[in-house]
Amino acid sequence: MFELIKNGGWMMLPIIMCSVVAMAIIGERFWTLRRSKILPVDLVPKIWQLHRERKIDAVTLRRIKVSSPLGSVLSAGLANSRHGRDMMKVSIEEAGRQEVHALERYLNTLGTIASITPLLGLLGTVIGMIKVFTAIMINGVSDPGILAGGISEALITTAAGLTVAIPSLIFHRYFERLVDEYVVKMEEEALHLIDVMQGEREDS
Repeated sequence: MFELIKNGGWMMLPIIMCSVVAMAIIGERFWTLRRSKILPVDLVPKIWQLHRERKIDAVTLRRIKVSSPLGSVLSAGLANSRHGRDMMKVSIEEAGRQEVHALERYLNTLGTIASITPLLGLLGTVIGMIKVFTAIMINGVSDPGILAGGISEALITTAAGLTVAIPSLIFHRYFERLVDEYVVKMEEEALHLIDVMQGEREDS
């Protein structure tokens, strides 16, 4: 493996750095974007129970807010339930934007890695081919070892760039889709909360 990296030339260094960053982001996003952490199944029933028992106070709201992204969104609506439907909706939308920004953290970096690593591989390919043609100009075609080295460098960097880019792109799209699903679910729960608190629906 080390010999392969060495044969790829210095352009392998930024490609390897990109792969390390991409792996770290993918691992961190898998851990952070767990459904049980974003949308706890017991949170909404607990809120309705507290609402029926009229036990939602400042301390309870703070506990709900820090429990999860869904809790943060719903607590914003609960805190403004006495100010009418419009104020509840505005506060929920503001909290929702903040949570979406947090859910999308590092995804832009992952997408950037997916975009630039093929270009880094292409740059390595160009550098390798320049070495090949330079060797031909100086030595002619009499030394196949020099030619093989340049071509090898070109192919290795291309392969390395694609190897990093393809999974990065796959996971970038996967996490984006996952965040979208979470946002839709949080919007559904928030609208349900507004309707119930403003007396247009019954809690369930």
